[in-house]
Amino acid sequence: MGDPYILMLIALAALAIVDLVVGVSNDAVNFLNSAIGSKAIKVRNIMIIASIGVFMGAVTSSGMMEVARKGIFNPNMFMFQDIMFIFMAVMITDILLLDIFNSLGMPTSTTVSIVFELLGAAVCISLIKISTNDAQSITDIWNYINHKKAVEIINGILLSVVVAFSVGAIVQFISRLIYSFNFEKKPSYVNAIFGGFAITAITYFIIIKGLKGTPFYKDVKHLIEGNTLEIIIGSFVVWSLISQALISVFKLNVLKLIIGVGTFSLAMAFSGNDLVNFVGVPVAAWNSYQALNDPLINTANLGPEAFKMGILAKKVPSNVWLLLFAGAIMVVTLWTSSKAKKVIETGINLSRQGDGHEKFQPNPLSRIVVRIAMGLNTVITSVVPKKTLAFVDSKFQKPVIELPKDKTYEMPAFDLVRASVNLIVAGILISIATSMKLPLSTTYVTFMVAMGTSLADRAWGRESAVYRVAGVINVVGGWFLTALTAFVAAALVAYLISWDMVMIPVLLLVVALLIGRNTLIHRKKSKEEKKQMHIERAELITINGVIEESADHIAEVATRVNKLYTNVVNDLANHDLNKLRKTDKHVGKLNDEIDGLKDGVFYFIKSLDDSSVQASRFYILVLGYLQDVAQSISYISRASFKHVNNNHKNLKKGQLKDLKHIDNVLSKLLEEISSTFEKRSFDNLEQIINEKKELLVDVSASIEKQVARIRTDETSPKNTTLYFSILIETQDLVSGLMSLLETYEEFHISTKNI
Repeated sequence: MGDPYILMLIALAALAIVDLVVGVSNDAVNFLNSAIGSKAIKVRNIMIIASIGVFMGAVTSSGMMEVARKGIFNPNMFMFQDIMFIFMAVMITDILLLDIFNSLGMPTSTTVSIVFELLGAAVCISLIKISTNDAQSITDIWNYINHKKAVEIINGILLSVVVAFSVGAIVQFISRLIYSFNFEKKPSYVNAIFGGFAITAITYFIIIKGLKGTPFYKDVKHLIEGNTLEIIIGSFVVWSLISQALISVFKLNVLKLIIGVGTFSLAMAFSGNDLVNFVGVPVAAWNSYQALNDPLINTANLGPEAFKMGILAKKVPSNVWLLLFAGAIMVVTLWTSSKAKKVIETGINLSRQGDGHEKFQPNPLSRIVVRIAMGLNTVITSVVPKKTLAFVDSKFQKPVIELPKDKTYEMPAFDLVRASVNLIVAGILISIATSMKLPLSTTYVTFMVAMGTSLADRAWGRESAVYRVAGVINVVGGWFLTALTAFVAAALVAYLISWDMVMIPVLLLVVALLIGRNTLIHRKKSKEEKKQMHIERAELITINGVIEESADHIAEVATRVNKLYTNVVNDLANHDLNKLRKTDKHVGKLNDEIDGLKDGVFYFIKSLDDSSVQASRFYILVLGYLQDVAQSISYISRASFKHVNNNHKNLKKGQLKDLKHIDNVLSKLLEEISSTFEKRSFDNLEQIINEKKELLVDVSASIEKQVARIRTDETSPKNTTLYFSILIETQDLVSGLMSLLETYEEFHISTKNI
């Protein structure tokens, strides 16, 4: 067998590429949210700007590589073999953890994951070393772990949450007082001064501070150090004049310029700060291997189990070409990742101005937080003078934007002022941390800045606050889960690897299988989501549009109810608890989707043109009948699952035979309904309605048969209860479908006569 550590290095290199992909899918989107949400710039141009920023940031990230080598543990206490075990455990855990969050569409922190993975793996290997050394005890763990630096990093990450939210809220409140929502009407000098301030802040902290991590800094060091105030004042004056010239001569909207520059700067800050999370560990592993095989360093020619890794405590410059290669992978991922788009939607959804489809459901904590906030608001309004409140309210009055009703879905999630503040504040905070060599979480900063500006901008109204707060709680809770999971999982993987190196290929196979599985599940969910039609997009404005939309819903529900009803009957006959449980989950999903459609009725009615308003009553009735049908199949599924779960007797052959007959007739009719509405052949509705009346007769006959059985040979009251429940709910299901078809036929006839 060849050198196993060469194979480990190859594996680490491959893991680094995969980690770049899964990491960027979750993290890099943070600098796209503001630009995409405000729709200030075309998406293609946004991606180009961000890509350039990522490349520039990759060059400036070399100074951050020290965190992976000595930021969390003391390398001189570990041998080469120990270090390689730690690094393998970290990379395997990181990929799995981030891919899970990507699949869920939840933004998490690559910085927190890498810090706690390093901490967990290092603690595990340290405890193993202590346990084999009789001269050491558990208290010696602090000699292995760089606890002061680790605590500093962790405190910085947690503090960033509070600081980012607070600073974002304060800056946004002040900006809105200056600009209001009618920023187009402000004098040009106000925009010029704002542009001067914003771009000065960006250029100083991103470019000048960012240079400190590069080999180029020494060439300009004498020009920067000691001249901070002069540089800031000079930049402010120059950028203000440039902004004024752009506004006056080229009629340029300076806020769009700020968003463009801010997106570039935040992309650069992200890459400079977070590239270490993806390639820092493999680079440190390569440096370690070079030291092991360098006779000038390993003078005693010690083996992997005896060579101490104190060399990692020294600063080692990173290869610029390696960093650029990593940057290229990040850029490609940025353009191609579908999971990245899903994470973007979560951030924009929670920070958008106004109401709409809410991704998260309220929970008790979110309700308590909203009630406390309402109480504080009452106290503040009672203390602050009414004139002051009136002045502030006047600045937060949103203008009515007249758009054609078929274009209202193109409205941005928030305006240019908020997008500019998001980018400026987040970019500055991340750049400050980068210049201080602190691996600040870009996710925490950008997300909490966006939430702070949303709150200050009154984006969370009474209609949406409880959902938005619940979303923030879920995301922040996921961050704490990230830290705990990263620590425990990395420690477990490190233990398995140290137990036997044969576990490395086994774990790599597990990684490949799980990522493949998650990818397939994500694609399946994406296809399902494309089928779901949320009414708030407001594209349906005519009666024909109503017919098309409702026909699609009816066809889809008929197809799914057909399959679900057949599954329940078959699984009940087989007494198959697991299949009944799966069917009940699918039934619950159907109910949730129909509830979502009903929640969108407000936006649907708003989207109708004046000549189609009468269609709103029809559409509401259609959704009501679909909900009745879904509730009936839900009750049938739940009752069947409960019966089997409680280990009651099987239904008798006669009962199952009657149910199967009803299922066959119902299945045929549901297929006809689905086909009719897919093909829009509405002239067949009367025939289907007549067939449904025959089915109701069959159901009634089955009820009478069961009554006769009870009088003669039926001995199980539980079977009787279940059987009657299924028949009665089937009757309600058929009645709901009949009412739906009769309503549709009536509407179809009325529209033909128009």
